Amino acid sequence: MGKRENVWLGVAGVVIANDGRWLVVKKRYGGLKGSWSLPAGFVDEGETVDEAVIREVREETGVECTVKGLIGVRTGVIRESISDNMLVFLLEPLPAQQITTQENELYEARYMSPEELKTDSKTSMLLHYLLDQPAWNAVSCQDGKNPGDQFHYTAYKLFL
Repeated sequence: MGKRENVWLGVAGVVIANDGRWLVVKKRYGGLKGSWSLPAGFVDEGETVDEAVIREVREETGVECTVKGLIGVRTGVIRESISDNMLVFLLEPLPAQQITTQENELYEARYMSPEELKTDSKTSMLLHYLLDQPAWNAVSCQDGKNPGDQFHYTAYKLFL
């Protein structure tokens, strides 16, 4: 993993099962320790943001997904010096999968109904906010574009 210095780029996945339950995790560390939150993590060198969110969800929960689209961006500044940015994606889980919790990072990973999450005192603010939105306009990925060979992209995708 490369140096992040003071500009962070993370990804989070809103994974909703066919029955409407959301895939959530309870982290063992950080500001969300002990709270229900979205599977999330940092973008690694050499990967696109959509590849990163699929990898992070798989690593934390064992659930393989496809990207439905980009929901939005969460951005903030920590202690007046760290630019903390997260892209939030809507994901669809592939059918019939078992959850396997990444136990070194998580206390638990599981599917929960929106009603359970709304009434649980351990649900994160971002999850509450997303649960209160009536619908999202997820922006789908446009692949196969080439801005020009002079840039030497090995991957190039648009979410516009």
